[in-house]
Amino acid sequence: MNVVLIYGGRSGEHEISLTSCAAVARNISSAHNVTMISLSKDGKWYLEPNAFEEIRKNPEAKLCVHADEAMRVSVVPGGGKSGAFFANGKYIAADVVFPVLHGTYGEDGTIQGLLQMAGLPFVGCGVFSSAATMDKIQTKIIWEHAGLPVVPYMCISRSDVNDSKLYDALVQKAVDTLKFPLFVKPCSAGSSDGASKANNAKELSFALMEAFGWDNKVLIEKAIDAREVECSVTGNSVTASFSNEKTLLKTYGPGEIVPKHDFYDYDAKYNDPDGAELKIPALLEKDQLEYIRETAKKAYKAVDASGLSRVDFFIDRRDGKIYLNEINTIPGFTSISMFPKMCASEGLDFTNLIDYLFEEALANFASYDSLRTSRG
Repeated sequence: MNVVLIYGGRSGEHEISLTSCAAVARNISSAHNVTMISLSKDGKWYLEPNAFEEIRKNPEAKLCVHADEAMRVSVVPGGGKSGAFFANGKYIAADVVFPVLHGTYGEDGTIQGLLQMAGLPFVGCGVFSSAATMDKIQTKIIWEHAGLPVVPYMCISRSDVNDSKLYDALVQKAVDTLKFPLFVKPCSAGSSDGASKANNAKELSFALMEAFGWDNKVLIEKAIDAREVECSVTGNSVTASFSNEKTLLKTYGPGEIVPKHDFYDYDAKYNDPDGAELKIPALLEKDQLEYIRETAKKAYKAVDASGLSRVDFFIDRRDGKIYLNEINTIPGFTSISMFPKMCASEGLDFTNLIDYLFEEALANFASYDSLRTSRG
């Protein structure tokens, strides 16, 4: 099968994408013909003709964006599997695309819409679910409407900041209703970019300034002394069919993250190999395990997710109450990432996981491609 792997991107998680895609490239079946396309930090697309071979033969090799102007890639709307990508004077065959991208322009529905318009099957969620889950506030609204438990929160937007009286009132309301300590997060950033914990008014002011540097909407959330638990989900929440088991919803895990830092921030996730202990499976009671797995499926279905996602939970240490935290529609595939580890713990190793995702992507594409788009 002709496979295109896409990495990089205009995102604060650009470097994580390089590491994730390298792991995918190293573990993909040799039966596939693989082409790699890089996305620069300013959004340009480049063919990387030597990247796959280098990653496969050299365990120390790292992906990068060479930005060779002679290798610029064009995407052709409606081009389909044989003509959607054009570079270096020829078309690039693509039976399936795996956008191993994290954060903005990768998980937010933008590239999903582009690939859909190009007529290409791709791994992961579609436009709506990608866009909705990129925004933490919208995700919470959807989950609340579905009757699922979320951590108490408030939202402040940049337009509120422009009205000083309104802004001060909203900040005070957050303090009065949620109480310190608080977590402050950009609504649409990942990997804990721009996220801070605030224990008092001064820290809250700095946390809000930091978060608004990343996004125009900011989430203020009650900080819970909690265990952090994650659950992997695969399948298609809209078109699942018993005739194709790859489309059926399946959960893996859950696993638990035990941070060595105050909270599981960017450094703990990616820079400090000892930043957290990963426990797979999580040491939970049977009823807790079952509840988390079922709630992960419900959360996945509520946002029309497909392909794969990692659903994150908090378990309050005081009363044992379980809350949904967030959902990642293209979770990390690094050496310390939970998603592939949880799948492997239940017998789906990395290579077979990748093939599983390809098959699900093809089934999803076939289902939607069969729908009518005109009256003729």
